[in-house]
Amino acid sequence: MYPFKLVVVDLETTGNSPRKGEKIIQISAVIIENGKITDQFTSFVSPGKSIPPFIEELTGINDEMVSGAPMFDEIAPKILEILDNGVFVAHNVTFDLSFLQAELEEAGYNPFAGPAFDTVELAKIAMPSADSFKLTELSNTLSLSHVRPHQADSDAYVTAEILLHFIQELHGLPLVTLEKLRTLSVHLKSDLSLLFDEIVSQKQRHVEDLEFGLEVYRGIALRTKSDPGSCSDSFHEIEFDITKSMEKHVSSYEKRNVQIQMMNEVKESFAEGKHLVIEAGTGVGKSLGYLWPSLHFAKQSGERVVISTFTTQLQEQLLQKEIKLLETISPFTFQTVLLKGKNHYINLFKFEQSLREEDPQYDVILTKMQILVWLTGTETGDVDELNLTSGGQLFWNRLRHDGWHLPHSKDPWVTKDFYLNARKRALTADIIITNHSMLLSDIINHGNLIPAFDYLVIDEAHHLEKSARQHLGIVLDYLSIKFTTSQLGTLEQNQLFERLSSLMNAYEIEGNRHLFEIDALVHQFYQDLEEAMSVLANVFVKHAKKRTGAQKIQLRISDEMKKSRNWQPVHMAMERVISGMKTIEREFQDILDSIKKKKIKLKDSEKALVEEFYSFLVEWDDLHQHFRTVFLKEMTDYVLWLDGDTRSLPNSLIIQAQPVTVARNLKEELFTKKKSIVLTSATLTVSESFHYFLNEVGLNTEEIKQLKLSSPFDYAGSATLFIPNDVPEIQQVSNEEYIESISSHLIGVAEATKGRMLILFTSYDMLRKTYELMKESGLLEDYILMAQGITSGSRTRLTKNFQRFDKAILFGTSSFWEGVDIPGEDLSCLALVRLPFSPPDEPVIQAKSELLKAQGKNPFSAHSLPEAIIRFKQGVGRLIRRSSDRGVIIVYDRRIKTTRYGNAFIESIPSMNVKEGDLYDLIELIEDWL
Repeated sequence: MYPFKLVVVDLETTGNSPRKGEKIIQISAVIIENGKITDQFTSFVSPGKSIPPFIEELTGINDEMVSGAPMFDEIAPKILEILDNGVFVAHNVTFDLSFLQAELEEAGYNPFAGPAFDTVELAKIAMPSADSFKLTELSNTLSLSHVRPHQADSDAYVTAEILLHFIQELHGLPLVTLEKLRTLSVHLKSDLSLLFDEIVSQKQRHVEDLEFGLEVYRGIALRTKSDPGSCSDSFHEIEFDITKSMEKHVSSYEKRNVQIQMMNEVKESFAEGKHLVIEAGTGVGKSLGYLWPSLHFAKQSGERVVISTFTTQLQEQLLQKEIKLLETISPFTFQTVLLKGKNHYINLFKFEQSLREEDPQYDVILTKMQILVWLTGTETGDVDELNLTSGGQLFWNRLRHDGWHLPHSKDPWVTKDFYLNARKRALTADIIITNHSMLLSDIINHGNLIPAFDYLVIDEAHHLEKSARQHLGIVLDYLSIKFTTSQLGTLEQNQLFERLSSLMNAYEIEGNRHLFEIDALVHQFYQDLEEAMSVLANVFVKHAKKRTGAQKIQLRISDEMKKSRNWQPVHMAMERVISGMKTIEREFQDILDSIKKKKIKLKDSEKALVEEFYSFLVEWDDLHQHFRTVFLKEMTDYVLWLDGDTRSLPNSLIIQAQPVTVARNLKEELFTKKKSIVLTSATLTVSESFHYFLNEVGLNTEEIKQLKLSSPFDYAGSATLFIPNDVPEIQQVSNEEYIESISSHLIGVAEATKGRMLILFTSYDMLRKTYELMKESGLLEDYILMAQGITSGSRTRLTKNFQRFDKAILFGTSSFWEGVDIPGEDLSCLALVRLPFSPPDEPVIQAKSELLKAQGKNPFSAHSLPEAIIRFKQGVGRLIRRSSDRGVIIVYDRRIKTTRYGNAFIESIPSMNVKEGDLYDLIELIEDWL
């Protein structure tokens, strides 16, 4: 089948760097010949040193297992014999190959000189929508047996199976796609071009029909779009018991009265055209609680219902789980569509033209290859389906959809356009699923983005106020400003300006000024921008010096400060920048208008350039307007501040502005204009009242029906909240003393729970110091400590790794207080280091406090306390995720016991046992309880 032998290698080592004396402890090589696994060699290797505890925990390999094993130089000849005339293959080939080369060199042998394939690189191309390219996740996704992850024999064998799977997948791609992949593959890091050459030459020998459901258009293979049509079956009201149908189709389903109550209330609100707010505790079955009545109402009334979520995870869950279930059990057919902003969708014309550009940059090449494969499978054209590198995401900015600037007819891809297709499907859908950002954009654009609707469900509604503040606000970070403005470039740089000048010369197009004059303006602008950012950074540093010790700081810019002498240099420098931007924009707009008026018959590549330049000018104008608003105008009802790290200025500088309150905006633009809105979340009430939440979003308790549905879980029998009395009060000692005290306490708890512990912090600084103290104590050598911002990986990655290890401790801040789902025995102990009050000097909190004081209210009781209670409820909700879960919650902040307001936190969470005592009492409780 292939003219080469494939040798799939995996190593287990004592560490990452052979140069630092780390050694191989196990090696395995799987041989593939003629498309089949023919042999496997595996051996432990004596490292001549003890295996670190972390490696032992990760791999399961200990000193005893390698004690009688051969040294590497004893098996080196066998390894070289296996590799002879073969292709070296590994999952992250750079690591395995470089480590092996170092060991061969040390043993006195010549290094391996043959070609190498990287299955991580291959996975990114062949499976561009995979959630993760890690070996364990890929084997799970492909349902391959991987019995002992992190042992070389199991890892090598599953890597070989994954390699064969991907080769088979590539064979199934259309020839036209493979030929483009082959051309691009010469720029990859590993030698995969050999594989693409071989597959293409084999495909060319056997002419095959195009797979059903695929089409080739202008040289690119893509999936044929199905016509959404409309669900024309007439709706007949029939007796249908959703719970009986659920019992029949869902094996673990338990009838829940609270879920049925929720369904009835949502149905009634839509029928009566009234607003409704529901707090639905963990286990209520909230998603189906609103989805079924929404669907029933949509079919019965002919009115579409929009469902908005904050996170993409919930959107995916709704589509992949609840909607699929309803499609199975519903007595009528229905249509659901996921609708996002246009920049989520690929512009196929721009992508087609990018394939004709020779850009050898690695991330660009890899992303083009990923998109070519993805287009043969995607029905949506939504970038969220792709797992791109950070460089790939930058390249996507060139390809994303942002409407048409030239007439539609000039785009040869308009009939295949994914965004137009999504809009068309939305027009006939019964249910439209979107996110808060898209919903708020629709409000700002007066209903131009989502087809007209009057009925809306807002899930994760506790994020609505913050989402609205961010959406109506401005964020300008230094690196994004540099990236956006640098796309223009000068005449010496191969960027948009230089490319446009070539087009102008070719068609003898002239602007109001000579190109050299415009070039001088652009040069001057770049100089002015650098100077303005430098001046801004200097002002920031001057104020930062007043805050000793802090490196990451926020500086609020009030209207008074803008009028002060210290701000004048910033004002003057930014005036020059803003004036330069306006002039440059006008010059290029005139040039593009001239091109349009001349009605020149442009080549496709030239049309794509003009479209790209129009898109760029939209971004340029946005930036220009934001600069004007922030630096030249009075920002009444807004709070403006700078974020930055004094160690890396101006790169770390971020300029932010947000409205202090969005209550009026939401009331006028959303709640008064829609017939019925259902707001729901698991965390909306404070001491049984919705008052705080409703006030934040512009409603009062008289305007909306309120319903609180408690969790059906037995918290009294499954959870205990423990308040240690042998730690100091947080406000009576220094930060360092408090951290030392809780660190030693947490070590004792961790030993009692055998890990399985999530520790939540309110500040990254406290997290880092606690993590370091616990790690350096030497008492947790057998434990895996993972910390947000320290251990690499996203929240999802850290959570998965936490679940993988027996003795694991996870440290989290901010985003870990909600949305982390670790059911079962993987999580038995949740520790909250302090009550989650926002820092009083945060600019938004300061501005809200000033507003509340002006209204004669107490900022603490009106905002700080209820906000902290809702956050606390979210944190506590991490522990019990299923009815069978069991665990202990430890609250170290003694204010929950010693202050008048402390009881409000306990009253707002499900009723459970609350105990107080010292570390010995806590360990005794853990041993009895768990």
